[in-house]
Amino acid sequence: MSNRFAIILAAGQGTRMKSKLYKVLHPVCGKPMVQHVVDEISKLSISDIVTIVGHGAEKVQAHLGEKSKYALQEQQLGTAHAVMQAAGELAGLEGVTLVVCGDTPLIKAETMEALFRHHSEQSAKATILTARMDNPAGYGRVVRDSAGHVEKIVEHKDASDAERAITEINTGTYCFDNKALFSALKNVSNENSQGEYYLPDVIEILKSQGEVVTAYLTDDAEETLGVNDRVALSEAERIMRKRINEMHMRNGVSFIDSASTYIGPDVVIGQDTVIYPGTIISGTTVIGEECKIGPNTEIDSCEVGNHTVIRQSAAFKSSIGSHVKIGPFAHIRPDSTLGDDVKIGNFVEIKKTVMGHSSKASHLSYIGDAEVGRDVNIGCGSITVNYDGKNKFLTKIEDGVFIGCNSNLVAPVTIGKGAYVAAGSTITENVPPEALSLARARQVNKENYVQKLNTKK
Repeated sequence: MSNRFAIILAAGQGTRMKSKLYKVLHPVCGKPMVQHVVDEISKLSISDIVTIVGHGAEKVQAHLGEKSKYALQEQQLGTAHAVMQAAGELAGLEGVTLVVCGDTPLIKAETMEALFRHHSEQSAKATILTARMDNPAGYGRVVRDSAGHVEKIVEHKDASDAERAITEINTGTYCFDNKALFSALKNVSNENSQGEYYLPDVIEILKSQGEVVTAYLTDDAEETLGVNDRVALSEAERIMRKRINEMHMRNGVSFIDSASTYIGPDVVIGQDTVIYPGTIISGTTVIGEECKIGPNTEIDSCEVGNHTVIRQSAAFKSSIGSHVKIGPFAHIRPDSTLGDDVKIGNFVEIKKTVMGHSSKASHLSYIGDAEVGRDVNIGCGSITVNYDGKNKFLTKIEDGVFIGCNSNLVAPVTIGKGAYVAAGSTITENVPPEALSLARARQVNKENYVQKLNTKK
């Protein structure tokens, strides 16, 4: 196989997006558009990826990192001019170059691989990725000769009535013989109404030289959608979400209402897990088998074991074991680790805390900056008082501890193994193992006191 390269056109400012955010960084299902393109290209055998960047270049580089090389297009003078900027990296090299736009987040690796294959089988110098559209208005039409080779690309405004009846359109994705591409680019003119250098002119130049130019027709026009405004962005989001959800369903995951469930592109979900409506799962989340997630639950970049239930709750950047029950209305904040068989009940907040197997905080508690052992029961309304206004401190609760309701554990403090803390206590010193700690005033009953109050009235 000859060397294969890819050029991603990502320099456009995207004025129609009406946004301060650089166009190709607008997210689709939580991931920037250009990141989708790079991730799909990275699945192929590609020697080098060169991303053409312009306004906001450093932000694109920050997202893509070392997955790509970069070339700067300081002035946006057209698609051919953009490709020319990759000459420093690619000109003179033997191989085949894929040119794809950074605002086509739906394009699949399988389609690009098929484009490469068709290009090779036809011994072509250029191959255009095309699609059929019921309403091709505004798109360049692909005119083929009797042998099926591309005769020309005609822009909509320049097309005759017969050419406008053609439904096969140019998607803006191409394969080129690399040397032929950069040779032809030198001859592209900007003598047009926009004063720009257009990449489709390379097709005309190669045709005039007697080279073979072909087209590969994809059977999925949706994946060629280019995002130029918020309407198209919303459509790309809808298509991508549908694609992701269908993939999970085919892999054995149940969705009660797929249309109201939002799953990120990098999420992994095990078989026989059920996702309920209003659920958002994003980032690098991995969910095990036979879980129940939702309704109205948000999970971002968490690991979740098997047989775990998370209802009407939020969890972020944490590890959650198997057979865990969370919610409703619980909040698992970052850097928390919940062991197997843990229970986190309604209106409980967990932050930067480790909870050992079979421990539980069932109601109305805040547990932050804590190490909680196994088989611990944290009573309703209990709090680890971890912050003194300047610094955070650690609370350690060892195995088998029972914390009574409405207790305050003022960190730094350790509750020894098997100890009991009486309800309503404020603990400021370590509690020895197996001890009962009471830190509250003795109850005083003043009989007939209400009668005296009424007499004073």
